Amino acid sequence: MKSIIASIGALAAATQVAAHGYVSSAVIGGTTYTGYLPYTDPYYSPPPERIIRAIPGNGPVTDMSLIDIQCNGWSEGGVIGSSPAPLYATPAPAGSTVSLQWTDWPDSHMCPIITYMAKVPSGSSITSWSPGTSAVWFKVAEAGLDTSTNTWAAIKLIADGNKYSFTIPSTLAPGQYIIRHEIIALHSSYTYPGAQSYPSCIQIEVTGSGTVTPSGSKLVAFPGAYNANTAGLVWPLWNPNNLQSGVAYPIPGPSLYFSGSTATSTTTARTSSTTTTTTTRASSTTTTTTRSSTTTTTTPRTST
Repeated sequence: MKSIIASIGALAAATQVAAHGYVSSAVIGGTTYTGYLPYTDPYYSPPPERIIRAIPGNGPVTDMSLIDIQCNGWSEGGVIGSSPAPLYATPAPAGSTVSLQWTDWPDSHMCPIITYMAKVPSGSSITSWSPGTSAVWFKVAEAGLDTSTNTWAAIKLIADGNKYSFTIPSTLAPGQYIIRHEIIALHSSYTYPGAQSYPSCIQIEVTGSGTVTPSGSKLVAFPGAYNANTAGLVWPLWNPNNLQSGVAYPIPGPSLYFSGSTATSTTTARTSSTTTTTTTRASSTTTTTTRSSTTTTTTPRTST
């Protein structure tokens, strides 16, 4: 059995190199949290408890009409959307920086990087709530093509060690929130479907004295926010006209909810080399992570 698990691990490692990526860890409120690891977590019994909702692998979502576009999923493989995670990060102070670590990202995959948040309704718990098709998401950060240097957010991400940082809006009201963070790769976006979304959903509890609870027309739904006619999803990346310096790229989705937001670029953030595993547990039970003597039949999705 050990040899089987070792083989799975070797295959997973090889697949990761050949394919794309996902958020492997997050620094929130000064604490480092390990993300959901699709090529190892399913093979533990019980599986590790995470603050990031489960993903089926490092492959993309291309059909923007599926629930998979919300927090990842693989409907055609039987993994419809993503379920809530058992933990959430707290505290996540309003006005503080969140740093998200991606696995290696291919330098051929130019892309915008977009971050949304959604507030958990009063009376609900983040460890059981799913937004469904409700318009609850507001955009808090985005990075696309810097026309002054003709540099894509992907290149900045790679230069920063595959790390992306944004700021939780300082005026945001306290409460539980889902962060929906995505990269949209454009190397096949000459038609629809073609653009590849890689969403991850991170569960947090915002603290502070903010009073703003987003509402109104800038709230969007997933699915619903993107479709075949959404600006920026069909973008002939390798068209000579689009490669010329100064050609603006329209980032998909609504405008930033908070005007004057500083959370619009990739930054290098120094983090502690020590990993702290402080989390808030949804229940009072304690589990110990051990390697199982059996394996699950779920096959992680990979991209092509």
